[in-house]
Amino acid sequence: MSTYTDVLRYRELFVNLFQRELRAKYKSSILGVAWSLANPIVLMGVYVLVFSQLWRVTDIDHYPLYLLAGLAVWIFFSTSLESAARSMVDSAELIKKVRFPRQLVAFSVVATQLVTFTVMLAALIVVNLIVLPRTRDTIWLAIPLSAVVVALVAGVALAVASANVIFRDVEHLIRAILLPWFFLTPIIYRLEQLPGSLHRYHALAQVLRYVNFVTPPVYAVRDPLFFGRLPRAVDVGYLCAAAVVALALGAWVFSRVDDRIAVEL
Repeated sequence: MSTYTDVLRYRELFVNLFQRELRAKYKSSILGVAWSLANPIVLMGVYVLVFSQLWRVTDIDHYPLYLLAGLAVWIFFSTSLESAARSMVDSAELIKKVRFPRQLVAFSVVATQLVTFTVMLAALIVVNLIVLPRTRDTIWLAIPLSAVVVALVAGVALAVASANVIFRDVEHLIRAILLPWFFLTPIIYRLEQLPGSLHRYHALAQVLRYVNFVTPPVYAVRDPLFFGRLPRAVDVGYLCAAAVVALALGAWVFSRVDDRIAVEL
């Protein structure tokens, strides 16, 4: 547990690392954090044009909001993993000069991406409350569920950052698999509305839903945030279990390489 409690014990250092990352991300930027919405909005526009206009694969109402609800989770997950993979390598000089809990470097990167996630989630809550009255009774559930998503991402990010110190192929692997992983996650479509031929392959549908550990979190957050209904108990249970496993995995991988980080860098 000290792997994670060190964030509180060394909170001043963590805040400094976070501020350093945040300044580096938005350095010389006029709009600053407002750029957090630029990428998802551009992606939303492209996907809406392609998948709901040119190539109709879904008839979901308010499709742009449906997309943004899924993209909020995915962008936080993917950018955190991609940034965390290089976080310790990029901070090699600091790590070699000063002795401190090295996991704070990976967590500061996740915290920086959390700013974007928070901005997107806040914007979605405001817009959905106005545009989708059906969400008014459930939309607040998206906040604690998103907090569990943060725990899941933090654990996976720490494992990736630690592994990349020893095996530099990890960052290239992460970059290579994120694009196909995105299309295997029901963000631009719903598994329930895939072509009929897929429904004859029940096992494949179950793999897409439950072997891909990002799918249940997307469903758990999107159900109250967009559809205005309680998330399925199985999705919430999966999300919580996945977060616990991810945190344990991150702590285990980090403990295996902690003594070697400064040497390997």
